[in-house]
Amino acid sequence: MSRTILLFDIERFSDRDDIEQNYLRRMLYDIADRTLTAAGIEEGRRIRADRGDAVMELIDANASVAALLRALLTETPVQLRGVNRLASSSAQIRLRAVLATGYVAVDGRDGWVGSDLNHACRLLDGDVLRAALRERTGDLALCVSEDVHRGIVRHGHPGIVPEEFRPVTVAGKNGPMKAWLHGAVPGAGTAASAYGDTDAAGRAEAAHGGDTSAAGGAGRGGADGGSPEGTDGGPSGDPASGTAGGAVFHFHGGAPSFGGGLAGRDLHGVSGGNVSGDVVLGGTGDGRPADVRGPRAVDTDGPVDGGALR
Repeated sequence: MSRTILLFDIERFSDRDDIEQNYLRRMLYDIADRTLTAAGIEEGRRIRADRGDAVMELIDANASVAALLRALLTETPVQLRGVNRLASSSAQIRLRAVLATGYVAVDGRDGWVGSDLNHACRLLDGDVLRAALRERTGDLALCVSEDVHRGIVRHGHPGIVPEEFRPVTVAGKNGPMKAWLHGAVPGAGTAASAYGDTDAAGRAEAAHGGDTSAAGGAGRGGADGGSPEGTDGGPSGDPASGTAGGAVFHFHGGAPSFGGGLAGRDLHGVSGGNVSGDVVLGGTGDGRPADVRGPRAVDTDGPVDGGALR
């Protein structure tokens, strides 16, 4: 039968005692029922399989998948917040969810069989969805199959924003599987590329205005975390500072490092070896080198590590 497949799984279910597990199962059923009702899917148009800490729904293929996805994005989080507001810390419920479509056979023992179902179950149990829920402050992590994305998500139906879904790759027994995760891919910066989000590094750099050294501060300030223009924090274009139009960098020992490109007038390289004495980068703006004995000169007492200043 052609069916829409909806799966829910409770996070950290096995960590709870019997009383808590019983309560969580009741809440899971209630949240699933309310989500499906909000999508306009009556009980007679679906069949359910109980998996202990998870629930599986096979839904009539004629039911609106767009309406179901919209309910998952809106109604399910509302229900989770309502339950968790009144629950103790040990009874908080957080869910992983998968929405997929495909063919499923139901045998005489009410067993469900089908490669599309297997695919959906592996998305539910995959590292991507588990890591996404761990890293979020919300209570739901949702993943949709490639077919649901192609047929529903990318068209931007009301209440469904295509840009909020990210492509991910989930490891499976029969090879990698493509899917789409709602919200941020787990991992910061380039770490997200491990899950198939190849644009993650670019988005992380854009978020910092292209400053890849924002975390360490070395690219924006001195080695001691101060102003990049000098120890007094004066602007590089301030005539009083003696650096009209040209930035001057002073270092107090340590191992300063520059990434990207930095060039002004003559460019001299230092690579491999030690530098002692005064180190000043920049000039006075009138063609003369900065006065290394002036108030803005700084002695370096230690070596500049090989290759660190370039």
